[in-house]
Amino acid sequence: MRHTLFKILTLLFISYASAQNIDINGMVIDESGIAIPGVNILLKDTNKGTVSDFDGNFTLSDIQVGSTLIFSYVGYITYEEIVTNSSKLTITLQEDLAKLDEVVVIGYGTQTKKEITGAVSVVGAETIEKLKPTRIEQALQGQVAGVNITTNSGSPGGASTISIRGVSTNGDSRPLILVDGNVVEDLSVINPNDIESMNILKDATAGIYGVRAANGVILITTKSGRKEMPLTVEYNAYAGFQQTTRKLPVLNATEYAVIVNEGYAAAGSTPPFSDLSALGVGTDWQDEVFQNAPIFNHNIAFRAGGKKSSYSYSSSFLKQDGIVGGTKSNFTRFTNTLTYNLDFLENFKFKSGLTLTRTKKNNLPESTLGSVLFNAVNMAPNIPVRDENGAFSLADGLGGEVVNPLAQMTNTYNRNRVMKLNGFAGLSYNFLDHFTAEANIQFNYSEVDAYSFDPIDFYGVGKVFNTLTSEVFEGFDIFRDYTFDGFIKYENTFNDNHKLNVLLGTSVFKTTGVFSGRTGKNIINNDPANAKVDLASDQEDIYKERGSNPTFDSRLLSYFARVQYDYKGKYLLSAVIRRDGSTKFGPGNKFGYFPSGSLGWVVSDEDFMSNSKFFDFLKLRASYGILGNDRIGDYRFVSLLNGEGTYFFGGNDAEHEIFGKASGGIANPEIKWEKQKTLDVGVDMRIFNNKVDITADYFTRRTEDLLVSPEVSGLLGTGAAPFVNAGIVENTGVEFAIGYSDTIGEDFKFSINYNVTGIKNEVISVSGEGEFLEAGNFGISQPVIARMEAGFPLGYFVGYKTDGVFQTQEEVDNAAVTNIATQPGDFKFVDQNNDGVIDLEDRVDLGNPIPDATMGLNISFDYKKFDFSAYAFASLGNEIVRNYERNQQLVNKPIWYLDRWTGTGSTNAAPRQTIGTSPNTLFSDYYVEDGSFVRLQNIQLGYTFSNNSSEESSFDKFRIYVSASNLFTLTEYNGYDPTAGTGAPLGGGIDQGIYPSARTFLLGINVKF
Repeated sequence: MRHTLFKILTLLFISYASAQNIDINGMVIDESGIAIPGVNILLKDTNKGTVSDFDGNFTLSDIQVGSTLIFSYVGYITYEEIVTNSSKLTITLQEDLAKLDEVVVIGYGTQTKKEITGAVSVVGAETIEKLKPTRIEQALQGQVAGVNITTNSGSPGGASTISIRGVSTNGDSRPLILVDGNVVEDLSVINPNDIESMNILKDATAGIYGVRAANGVILITTKSGRKEMPLTVEYNAYAGFQQTTRKLPVLNATEYAVIVNEGYAAAGSTPPFSDLSALGVGTDWQDEVFQNAPIFNHNIAFRAGGKKSSYSYSSSFLKQDGIVGGTKSNFTRFTNTLTYNLDFLENFKFKSGLTLTRTKKNNLPESTLGSVLFNAVNMAPNIPVRDENGAFSLADGLGGEVVNPLAQMTNTYNRNRVMKLNGFAGLSYNFLDHFTAEANIQFNYSEVDAYSFDPIDFYGVGKVFNTLTSEVFEGFDIFRDYTFDGFIKYENTFNDNHKLNVLLGTSVFKTTGVFSGRTGKNIINNDPANAKVDLASDQEDIYKERGSNPTFDSRLLSYFARVQYDYKGKYLLSAVIRRDGSTKFGPGNKFGYFPSGSLGWVVSDEDFMSNSKFFDFLKLRASYGILGNDRIGDYRFVSLLNGEGTYFFGGNDAEHEIFGKASGGIANPEIKWEKQKTLDVGVDMRIFNNKVDITADYFTRRTEDLLVSPEVSGLLGTGAAPFVNAGIVENTGVEFAIGYSDTIGEDFKFSINYNVTGIKNEVISVSGEGEFLEAGNFGISQPVIARMEAGFPLGYFVGYKTDGVFQTQEEVDNAAVTNIATQPGDFKFVDQNNDGVIDLEDRVDLGNPIPDATMGLNISFDYKKFDFSAYAFASLGNEIVRNYERNQQLVNKPIWYLDRWTGTGSTNAAPRQTIGTSPNTLFSDYYVEDGSFVRLQNIQLGYTFSNNSSEESSFDKFRIYVSASNLFTLTEYNGYDPTAGTGAPLGGGIDQGIYPSARTFLLGINVKF
């Protein structure tokens, strides 16, 4: 009986065990739902496994329930799956952006993160997707240490200035930007949805690109199809509205009348307002100017690939109205991008891409005296928008520049249309096992169609914007550039320890432009519908009839070589030599040699670090290089007859005016390359089981032989001043970035990243001893206020330092004053040289527009199907000049004028109010404000509907999200936007009524099929 029972139990056990071994099949996909071929699938603690096929499918037989499968693939987080009774699996692998073997583009090639010896930062598609920028620059601010963005204008389609590791030249400081190897000057033509990644080269690593890389390099890689990739369709769209982040606090009508009356009385004149009670609040001109403006964007992309080819196509449409003027400052962009790659043979490959972009931008006057916002702030609140007859009210008595901003917008007809076609094609051929020959051609072709119409307008007596004769302008400019790169690479590994890469190449660049423009006057009926040059009675070709040269032509010829070597993957070396030639310089200085090199040591791979429980990865690196810069006007080393001469025959009026030729800029045959010497020492580490990622750098950038155009005596010639090599600028700084990411449980993932950059900028010398360069206007008919001078930061502000307000006449009589009559209630300026007189020699450093430190904080987390992200940016230590106030009798004033001096002891901070002449309008520290700020740049919440395991699902991913950009800004600056400015190295940081960046609220979807 016992034997029978034992046999039965044994049979049951065998039957049960056999039932728990099942056959498994499934698919491996990425987060986009795209199949991943070549994934390693291994049964844990065994040698049993398989690899996913081209469609991501896999099969494993006789797998015991309860065992664990391990899925691993380069660039993705290793995933473990416990086998259950389900025989059908769908495994989604997540990208691991911190992987050391992630491939990074570094210029004419790639390296893994572990191999990189320079200061290189990466911004991925995920970050761009969450930020939803309308322009690419917006995705860099706060994301990358050492990169600062100055918004030139917050208007739709407005450009920004990108600075990498400070401002090192007083000329063109833009970095080199390459999109799939193609040089791009205007980022407004690039659709952010097409971007896969952005790599920023910040140190001598950029030397491989030579002359145009002195200010850093931004390498943009766009999305494309992959071989063996099924057709994937992705649709992204968002819609929302924009609004101003603030309105300047100005006086209402009653407060305004009080201040004006007081000013008239102080000057001994009769106050103009006799009944203040009848005025009330009056017109809020900023309310009239600002509006909520819509924005929407659509983008669709198709990507696929076969065994030997891949392709992608994307199309997008963006429309954005302005928060000032609505459609009068509208921007639209239509972009089409196509890429196609083909492997003719296993070792012979072809790649190509083409992008067609059309943009249209309507423009309003901005960032200058007389701009729309300048007028909205200064327009008197007691004046209604329209008079009793329904016409726009005039702005009489408010000075020559201040006009009714509503009338100004109505009468503004100014737009630019741009058609840009850019593309690339390349061939690569592998031969003799270790050699690759590659040739690439890139081109840009642009047509810029400009139009403006100035109808007959009358804004008031003496207004500079009054137009007595209607005039229309039509311009059509064509720009072309071509780049050819050809190089040979040798790559080999010896004895499994020595890895050697050698690159030899040449690059040729040519850019040309042709300008045309015509004007026409006396438009029929002053009607915009008739505003065409061909319909005007008085037509003129502005280039032909004035004898101007409507073309330019500039070229570069370069040769370069690079050697990269590593020993056992832990001792790293890279060395570059580049010979650049430019048509900007004469025969004796045309070519320059620019070497650079970098070293790296992966300390964590050493034997003595093998037992370290703290460091998961530790790398030390250093780089040094010399880069050249030639960004000046063409042919300034020779004398050209390209100036404009005006002559009068038979009279002194326009009818007898004849245009001829005159000498152009003064030549200097000795000008040569501007050189930048850059040093970087850095460390990269990962600790706490790879959860914390830290990067730190110390750097210096010293620019010598600065190409500057100093002031010269008129005796030298009638044209522009010559360019000379005279000046040294140095930037010294530190960068620090730290990130922490972790997973809690199965459903919650989060990451937090922080970066900070501190920079000290100093001008070491400018031409001769004691010399300086100046730029930047303030007020009307005052000396320029920004300087480039030895011992100071580039572009620092120079003006008078105040020491309170004179309280009594006795104080005035016993103090140094200006030659302008001074009374109690006026500013007391510091007599810096103690000569008893306040004059230009008493002006001092009042600050500069360069921040001492910038920092970014980025937080994101995912909980189940919810995702959340927030990005913040801060700038500390920069100053901004407040220059949007007009000194006239009847203009409006900011609300702080209520705290004016009204008598002895009333205040020691703000001057009296008067319409008479006083020294209070002279440029002083009263008009310089702290421009530091902290801004919440973006906050986004999304939810993803996905059902990858269902064959009936019509989509692989459907995500809906809401986001807010520029949600709030913490700052003490009283202007519209502390982030805005011209971005000019000399004369930047002066706010003349800059169009502010808008606060934006969006609702969007991401769908993938």
